[in-house]
Amino acid sequence: MTWVGHSSFLIQLGATNILTDPVWSERASPVQWAGPKRLSAPGFPITQLPPIDLVIQSHNHYDHLDDGTVRHLVQAHPAARWVAPLGVASFLRERGAREVTEHDWWDELEAGTIHLACAPAQHFSGRGFRDRNRSLWCGWALRQGPTRIYFCGDTGYHGGFEEIGRRLGPFDVALMPVGAYDPRWFMKPVHMDPEESVTAFRDLHRPHGSERRGVFVPMHWGTFRLTDEPVDEPPVRAAACWRTAGLPEKNFRLLALGETSLVRGGD
Repeated sequence: MTWVGHSSFLIQLGATNILTDPVWSERASPVQWAGPKRLSAPGFPITQLPPIDLVIQSHNHYDHLDDGTVRHLVQAHPAARWVAPLGVASFLRERGAREVTEHDWWDELEAGTIHLACAPAQHFSGRGFRDRNRSLWCGWALRQGPTRIYFCGDTGYHGGFEEIGRRLGPFDVALMPVGAYDPRWFMKPVHMDPEESVTAFRDLHRPHGSERRGVFVPMHWGTFRLTDEPVDEPPVRAAACWRTAGLPEKNFRLLALGETSLVRGGD
């Protein structure tokens, strides 16, 4: 797993190269002259990507689904398969993506050697004034052989994480959002705070008794200033909660931009 920034990762699972919610643009916005601007450059240039086989989208907000990035990827990696929640496929096809499928919660599918499942989330969608909640939002579970990865997408804390874990786990790695949570009176329904994210991780692993084996990777922080909390606060709070829970220190993987972490599945 290599962190590009925010919720964008390059996941290399066996021989398959996968991108999650890829955003390389300068701003998370409908225009590149206004809106939330990157606080730091992506972990590596988009031109340095290896051949991409699979692109996973969680929903259509600008900090997760980016026009310029999609247009570049469909030109540079025309054979890539794209998977998205209901209502998002048209955006991708209009920008040249050839192989696109969209899915409801709990749908399962095969993409080459990768088995995917669309997981429920508590969020919302929309890119303008007229399309609020007209497309779906989700997380994704990936499996290849004994290796299982959970990409949470965007979500508030909800009571469904244990069911996700029971049906789709146990997970070797969980990519969990920890930022964009203040003020809580406004953000709580749609974005977990760090403590809720660690709780959700524990919920995911409870059905299999595997919380001490799974790896937690914080995401959705430090790239765009979207809410009121200090930019560097989310991983600090998440790490403190992790320690308080007595979970193995080596399994909390706080990645720097461009850093790669290796995980062996099925251990």
